[in-house]
Amino acid sequence: MLIDSEGYGAALDPSSPHLSKAGWEADLQLGFKMNNGKTVLSHRRHRGPLVVQRPFYPEGGVCHLYLLHPPGGVVAGDRLQIDIDLAHGGSALLTTPAAGKFYRSNGGIAQQSVSIVLGENATLEWLPQETIGYEGARIRSDLHVQFTAGARFIGWEIYALGRPAAGESFRTGTADLSWRIERGGVPCYLERQRLDADACVSRWGLNGRSSFGTLIAFPASLQTLETVRQRIEGQDDMGVTRLDDVLICRGLDARADRLRECFQRIWAALRPELTGLPAHPPRIWTT
Repeated sequence: MLIDSEGYGAALDPSSPHLSKAGWEADLQLGFKMNNGKTVLSHRRHRGPLVVQRPFYPEGGVCHLYLLHPPGGVVAGDRLQIDIDLAHGGSALLTTPAAGKFYRSNGGIAQQSVSIVLGENATLEWLPQETIGYEGARIRSDLHVQFTAGARFIGWEIYALGRPAAGESFRTGTADLSWRIERGGVPCYLERQRLDADACVSRWGLNGRSSFGTLIAFPASLQTLETVRQRIEGQDDMGVTRLDDVLICRGLDARADRLRECFQRIWAALRPELTGLPAHPPRIWTT
């Protein structure tokens, strides 16, 4: 399925130019701006199977938006690109209706890149559900956030490598993951991870856990750091630090749903402090 410009389903033509022997190429461009005290989706363009539903406004002027990938999974050769531009003073929350999936590869790499640009005093919450890497998947994922004065951000990436409940590990796959956060064009946080079978079982890697995640928030005060420390106290597989005003929280778990629920609790605690708004979980999280 494709979702057309009005949000309705349309049959996907196998001869579509966006589907090649090498895989899907999909781009999604989203632009937000303020309009009479409400953040509106002012620009939306998609190419290939990567789309959004109509915006929701369950809490006034904050735009809640659900990202959709109708094929249901990413395979070798697929290249997904998401570009988000949130203008001055805008406020948006983006999530997904279900876990993302990267399937077994025949040798090629499946790629997803997300680029986020935050204008002055803009607030973005990037809260996708977990991404599952099937045995043999070759994943490349990049998240690039650029922000200016007064911008606020809470975001996470959660991964599950293999499917332990189905008796599947991650013996032959690889996952190359990166974060890049820039303030005014100057990098303030860079991270690159490469995970394979050895990393999944080694103490210096995932130590036998199949699921892991990173939550980042800014601007973070010392009180923000203490808030998260209190939420993760007693959990040996969770940790948090603060680099200048960027907070980084990491976690490991045998189950991605438990890690996601932990990050949701942290988000609920941080949201009032960072945005001035009470936690208002997206409706899709409970369906």
